Parts: sequence; structure tokens; C-alpha cells
Amino acid sequence: MNNINPKKLLNSKWTAVAPVNKEKHFMVTEIEFDEEGIVVFCSIEAVISKRSTPIDWHDLQDGTRWVHGWK
Repeated sequence: MNNINPKKLLNSKWTAVAPVNKEKHFMVTEIEFDEEGIVVFCSIEAVISKRSTPIDWHDLQDGTRWVHGWK
């Protein structure tokens, strides 16, 4: 399980454990907080194709799907 501080998510780098469409490396490019500081929106971008995808930031805590950093 990856421990994540939501305030440090922006521009963080992630590696997909099971790449799809040869997209392995990702970066968090957009994050929005509500008035209480809760994450309401998070988007990751594939480094190679620049394809952006919304994601539930809690999914990044799953160590079987995501590894923090570029490996």
C-alpha cells in the first residue's frame, strides 16, 4: 500500500504495474480540492502519449496496480 499525502499529489510520478497501450509512466497533472481540503478531482497524464485520464486518487494507494515514482 502506497501512503499518499493529497497535498503532495500534484506533479507526482507513478508507474503502472500492468501497462495498457504501452503506457507505463504517468504524472498527476491536475488536482482539485473542496473548501475542507478534500480531493474532489484528480487527473493523471501518460508521459509517452500525453493522454489524460481522471482517476480516483485512492486508487494510487493500491500497490498491486501502481508504484510511486518511475521504475
